[in-house]
Amino acid sequence: MVFLLFFSGSNTTKTGYRPIYISSDIAKTICFSAPQAMEKQGKIYIKDQYVFIGDINLGVHIIDNTNPEYPEKIGFLKIYGNHDIAIKGNTLYADNFDDLIAVDISDIEHPVVTKREKAVYTLMNHDFPPGVPYGTYFECVDDSKGYVLSWVEAELENPKCYTTY
Repeated sequence: MVFLLFFSGSNTTKTGYRPIYISSDIAKTICFSAPQAMEKQGKIYIKDQYVFIGDINLGVHIIDNTNPEYPEKIGFLKIYGNHDIAIKGNTLYADNFDDLIAVDISDIEHPVVTKREKAVYTLMNHDFPPGVPYGTYFECVDDSKGYVLSWVEAELENPKCYTTY
């Protein structure tokens, strides 16, 4: 169980975590781009001759594995807030922050979002930064700034949020 404790008092600086925001418009834009470097590897999914490798919170790397000795990076499907995918037929299903999207991948280099179910998932990053240990200060999330894409360690002035059991 996580509780947020709110503190007040004199000006203090504490080491903690600050959210990195992405605007709501950009967060829900899905696009195909040139291959890029992996930042934080997620799950791997194999479909036909393709390998799909998740890049946590950023999207999916697409690799043509027709010749396993020389796999070829085809591109990157940018899906912010993505943690998991599944594929059935020519449809890739993915989380896009709190939405579930269906993407037609029959033309792998020209994927098309065919369906979006809004607010399917509950976002947990309002309670505390994922992966941050308990007993840590963090800057409270401000929904008016968009979605939280990641967290960065920073010096915080008078932090009001703290993780604890």
